[in-house]
Amino acid sequence: MTHPPVCSYEGSDYQTSFWDQGGRQYEDRTEAIALKRLLPASGKLMLELGAGAGRNTPRYAGFERIVVLDYSRTQLEQAQQRLGVSDKYIYVAADVYRLPFVDGLFDGATMIRVLHHMADAPRALAQVRNAMQPGGVFILEFANKLHLKSILRYWLGKQKWSPFTLEPVEFVELNFDFHPRAVRQWLGGLGFKIERTLTLSHFRMGLLKRMVPTGVLVFSDSLFQWTGAWWQWTPSVFVRAVAQGGTSAADGFFKCPQCGGTALEESSGGLKCSGCGSRWEIRDGIYDFREPLK
Repeated sequence: MTHPPVCSYEGSDYQTSFWDQGGRQYEDRTEAIALKRLLPASGKLMLELGAGAGRNTPRYAGFERIVVLDYSRTQLEQAQQRLGVSDKYIYVAADVYRLPFVDGLFDGATMIRVLHHMADAPRALAQVRNAMQPGGVFILEFANKLHLKSILRYWLGKQKWSPFTLEPVEFVELNFDFHPRAVRQWLGGLGFKIERTLTLSHFRMGLLKRMVPTGVLVFSDSLFQWTGAWWQWTPSVFVRAVAQGGTSAADGFFKCPQCGGTALEESSGGLKCSGCGSRWEIRDGIYDFREPLK
């Protein structure tokens, strides 16, 4: 099977340039509200997929432990600087298409601003489902191709692709928008039941963000997030889905991304798979499952 391309933020200052200095306070604060509304009050083990530099990680404080996962090691190093090194956080560099965890491990998972980089979104979501316990809560954010701006641009002839078709649209290399119905179908087919849907970024327009105080925009957006139960016309959509069926992990934590074996032993600064012999690096508190050691 051909491996999908991976979007890597290795060496990026994304947290600083996009969030801290990029005028994204409105988006950040509306996401915080959505997460508060959708997250369980407490839990044991959270998987944060595409955690980056740990912007959202403190918002999962109700979970006893959090796996902070990203493909970029430099993003994880920035997350360590932000969050610190403790038993609460497990830092993992890994490919979402090859998650290094035993099946049924997590009772919570989030994927925020990550799916839009997935060239094979159903395959990535299937990996998440495998890692979830029965009843585990998965909070997914996705970029919506059916939002009002894209509809207007299509009707005015300024956009060739249709926002009404179900297939994803790649508007920039490895940046995809998805139709809400397609995402619902993928999740349902994988054994997730969607409990709630919220719509975000109703006022994501440069002019509004310059003219209207951020607090007013955030409050207004929070009032309209509930409309996601009826329609999804905003650039960003959040869903809370619950894993149906399956079994909880009997024992173990990591599995080998190469062969799927669960017999991994720590040895010489890494983990060695007794099944295929692959060795995976552990350095400065970060487990690296992207490529095996030579």
